[in-house]
Amino acid sequence: MDNIIVSDVESNVVTITLNRPKKKNALSIALRDEVSSALTELAAYSEVKVVVITGAGDVFSAGFDMKEFQQGMLDKKFNAKIWASSDRFHHSILFFPLPIIAAVNGPAIGGGFDLATLCDIRVCTENTVFSHPEIAFGEVMYSPLHELLGGAIARDICLTGRKIDAKEALALNLVSSCVTTEELGNEISRMVKHITRASRENLVKAKSKIVQRANITGRATLEL
Repeated sequence: MDNIIVSDVESNVVTITLNRPKKKNALSIALRDEVSSALTELAAYSEVKVVVITGAGDVFSAGFDMKEFQQGMLDKKFNAKIWASSDRFHHSILFFPLPIIAAVNGPAIGGGFDLATLCDIRVCTENTVFSHPEIAFGEVMYSPLHELLGGAIARDICLTGRKIDAKEALALNLVSSCVTTEELGNEISRMVKHITRASRENLVKAKSKIVQRANITGRATLEL
């Protein structure tokens, strides 16, 4: 895999690192497909209880790869490939049978914001910002954010596209905690320690209830 790094299983935890730092970890088709395939494989590993997703460098993810969108405007087949990859990617995260933690190590923009939202728990650093600037030129994924924050806040964020800094994200309960970049690893370890006290069976049952309650199963990306 060229676009992500998948760690070994350590203390029931696997970390997936988005590894396109020069492109601000833009979510290309190739990267999305690698994450989807990795999660499919990890779901079957009996020793795994938690997956952590983070970004290389100082950005979590700047969102979908805009060059691919430009190509998709000129090529219908390629455009279909973009959205098929997107649907698979989002479903692999939504329906992953175990907890996923987003270690948001910097800005999470557009599709990067969606990725963090689709995870079960979010921890961010003080330099993190969240936003949906794509409202100016395209569709925004709304339902998962509504499920987390409620309609009033989700509508504000999605319709305005304004930036949410780390302080506001914590106040809105979008993130569970906000720490310095240096403290992020320790904060994730602390959270993982709490989660992994549970059996894998109980975590699977809890995640199943979370998915059912969200009531967003089976929808394509542009329907969310």
